[in-house]
Amino acid sequence: MNPEGLTDRQQRILSLIVEAHVESGAPVGSKHIAGTPGLEVASSTVRYELARLEELGYLDHPHTSAGRVPTEAGYRFYADQLVQERPRRVPAVLTDALSAVEPRHEIDTALTQLSDALGRVTNLLGVITAPAASTATVRHVEVLQLQPQLVMVVVIASTGSVGKRVFAFDNVVDAGLVEWAGAFLNDRVVGSPLGSRTLVNRLQEPGLSPGEQAFIDALAPAIVEIHDDEAELLYIGGQAQVLAERRDTDLDAMDALMRTLEERYALLGLLRTALSQQEVYLRIGSEFGNNSLTGAALVAANYGIARQNLGTVSVLGPARMDYRLAIASVREAAQLLSEYVEEVYE
Repeated sequence: MNPEGLTDRQQRILSLIVEAHVESGAPVGSKHIAGTPGLEVASSTVRYELARLEELGYLDHPHTSAGRVPTEAGYRFYADQLVQERPRRVPAVLTDALSAVEPRHEIDTALTQLSDALGRVTNLLGVITAPAASTATVRHVEVLQLQPQLVMVVVIASTGSVGKRVFAFDNVVDAGLVEWAGAFLNDRVVGSPLGSRTLVNRLQEPGLSPGEQAFIDALAPAIVEIHDDEAELLYIGGQAQVLAERRDTDLDAMDALMRTLEERYALLGLLRTALSQQEVYLRIGSEFGNNSLTGAALVAANYGIARQNLGTVSVLGPARMDYRLAIASVREAAQLLSEYVEEVYE
């Protein structure tokens, strides 16, 4: 007997019901699983165990047929067992999604391709949160004179992201001052964390003339003031595919998921709750705390560098999903992405 009060045979029957229902979408009866390898018992015994699993809340009896379907508790128990298993291998499409990204610093491209690959592998929504801009460092700064009184500062981060900010001055800016400012900023801030308070001190130099210091102070916000665009921190792949695959059998769940995608801030908040997790993170149905997501499920894992989680890799879809494939895919994608960002953040 396990801690949840299920015998080994009941666990086996529950797993068979979940897997059969995930595959067919229909209620599963005792005849469908009786005699399955590892379950060499009579149909009457299977029927008794199905009734017992229903009493315990793991199965439901949707109508007058003899078939059962998993409840949220049934899916959760089944998925929790898979989290403890040795990870299975998934198709190489996930590895290919990252190996094709050159140069290695283009994280936005990597996240786009990996979320699409997750969607293709699982027939679910692949959802990845990007590292916050403040976790990156400055790779290069360009100071460009657009017009006599207009200067643009371009900041390229270690992640490949590019920030641009334009500054208007009351008087014509000397071209030599613009060129000097570019060299000065690169000398002082390359390799420093974006948005770090220490950048302010690095931009102060007693040997500068008042005019030079004033010009640097005017340009400083382009490097010191970093604001994450929440809408751009979320990468979603597989929308069209999952709608085509699931629309007929999981209509309510898919409609709820599409509405959730429109509320990107809410989805970001949901995924950020997984950042402190050290293992695969699951949410099924009512566990979301959102009535509109009844019938949906999330499988997530974190990626990052040593001692710092940077973001979350996840798949989102109906509770009737292939949890074995979803868990394995999320684990592998998180591992691959962690290896990728190690090169970016080194």
